[in-house]
Amino acid sequence: MYTPVAADVAKLRNTTGAGMMDCKKALVEAEGDFEKAIEILRKKGQKVAANRADRESTEGAVIAKVNDDKTRGVIIALNCETDFVAKNEEFVKLAHDLAEMALGKTKEELLAADYKGITVAEKLIEQTGVIGEKIEIGSFETIEGPFLGAYIHAGNKIAAITSLSGDVNGSEEAAKAVSMQVAAMNPIALDETKVSQDTIDKELEIERDLLIKEGKPENIIDNILKGKMQKFYKDNTLVHQAFIKDGNMSVSDYVKSLDDSLKVVGFVRVSLT
Repeated sequence: MYTPVAADVAKLRNTTGAGMMDCKKALVEAEGDFEKAIEILRKKGQKVAANRADRESTEGAVIAKVNDDKTRGVIIALNCETDFVAKNEEFVKLAHDLAEMALGKTKEELLAADYKGITVAEKLIEQTGVIGEKIEIGSFETIEGPFLGAYIHAGNKIAAITSLSGDVNGSEEAAKAVSMQVAAMNPIALDETKVSQDTIDKELEIERDLLIKEGKPENIIDNILKGKMQKFYKDNTLVHQAFIKDGNMSVSDYVKSLDDSLKVVGFVRVSLT
C-alpha cells in the first residue's frame, strides 16, 4: 500500500484546503497520484454538497465591487450555513475574489469562469467538502452608471452600490455616503416614479380603510390620501429620504449641494437579514 510522505500531504492540503487526514486518505486511495487525489477530494465535496442540498445557507458574506472607472458594479452574496464560517478569513477572501471576478459577468458566466485551474462552480463544491457546509452564491446584483460608489456594512451582511449622474468634485465620497444610506434605510425605489403600481394601490387601500374607520368624510379622503402618499414617498424612496448624515436635507438635496446638476440615478442593495 502506498504511504504518502508528509510533504505531499501538506502540499495537497495547501492546494485544496482540505484537512490533513482527508488529504492523506485521498493520496492513499490515489496511490500517490496528486491530480487524482484532488479529484477524489472534489468527489467528496460533491457528495457532501448533495447531502446538504436541502440545507439553508442563510449566513455568509455580502461583497460589493466597482470597476476602476466607476461605471460598472456588482454585489454577490457567498452563502454558508453558520456565522462561524461566514467570519472565517479565508471564506471572506474567497467572497472578495469571486466578487472581483463577477464584474462584467452574469451569475452563470461567473460559475463557469476559471478559478485557479477549476471553475468557480467546482470551487464551491470543493469548499462544501472542505468546510462541511453548503456553500453557494446566492444574491447576484449588477449595476451600470455614469459614476458608481459602494459601501459594505461592518460584518459583511449588507452591501449597496449607488449610481450618480456624473463625476464631479466630491462624487466618490457622495456615492459612498448615499450607498450607506441605501444599506441603512433600505428604500423601496429610487423615487415615486419607480414605485410599483401594486405597492401604491396597496398603500392607498390601507390608508383609505384607516381614514374611513376614523370617520373622515368621503369628500376629503382623496385630498388626505395625497398627503399620506407624499409622506410614504418621503420615507421610502431614496432621493426623498432624509439624509442620514444630516436630517435637515434630503438625499437629493445632499448630492445637489456638490453640484446643482448632480442626481442619484440608481442603486442596488443586498442583505442577508
